[in-house]
Amino acid sequence: MTIASNKASESSEIHESTDNGLYYRHWPVTSTETNSETNTDTKAVVLLVHGLGEHCQRYEHLAAHLNQAGYALSSMDLPCHGRSDGIRGHIDSFAVFENAALELYRRTQGHYPDIPIFLLGHSMGGLIATQLLLSHQAKFQGAMLSGAAIQSPQEPPAWQVATIKLVAKLFPKAKMLALDASAVSRDPAVVEKYMADPLVSKEKLSAQFLVSMTDAMQQCKNNAKKITLPLKIMHGSADVMTAPSGSQLLHDTVSSSDKEITIYQGLFHEIFNEPEGDTIFAEMVAWMDARLS
Repeated sequence: MTIASNKASESSEIHESTDNGLYYRHWPVTSTETNSETNTDTKAVVLLVHGLGEHCQRYEHLAAHLNQAGYALSSMDLPCHGRSDGIRGHIDSFAVFENAALELYRRTQGHYPDIPIFLLGHSMGGLIATQLLLSHQAKFQGAMLSGAAIQSPQEPPAWQVATIKLVAKLFPKAKMLALDASAVSRDPAVVEKYMADPLVSKEKLSAQFLVSMTDAMQQCKNNAKKITLPLKIMHGSADVMTAPSGSQLLHDTVSSSDKEITIYQGLFHEIFNEPEGDTIFAEMVAWMDARLS
């Protein structure tokens, strides 16, 4: 992995780089004796795909927990997100996200050629991760999904879907829908920080973006039986941004013999940013430890 600069963080040193317009960020496990990066002390790497509108730097606290447990974290700002290039709120095809995630995998695997890699996707990142598994699950030791955008909380009526598709054909970049971020967490401080973050996109989603994401959701639901690797699915029961029923549907459909789902009662969309976050991190580490042993 190309390292452009190193900065201190609450977890360990950070490696960051920008390549072909995409911003990458990596939190390695550091040796307690030498305070330097070491692959020897790394159990596995977690490859993180973040959610819609946000960016990978919002996962510093997750990196701290994973590093402490012996796991490195690798991520990136998806195209049209954060520090990466692209028109905010617009994509020509959902495949641009899958291709970016594959490039992140290639970079990570090149840096850790003999170490297992787990896939982690949150929200739209959970949708991207699921889509990635349909063709590339053999690359991963297992996958974890948080609030995956498999199903919308409120299915739009047929006439509205038809209208958006028509607009996408005629005016693909036309702005159609803004996200309501007030329900990302029960913690008001998290919501306030999210809204004040200049790297979080507040742009409306384009018609083409909406059509592309909806098609990806349907593709994942139609082909979920292809997924056979160990799978941990997590969702807040009070999530109004992505439907917990979509996670349940995914769990019930995949062919994995090793699969589990936890619906956290009362938790909002960003379960990692809820007061129970530390407990969830510990559950994730225990789950990965068990799959490594």
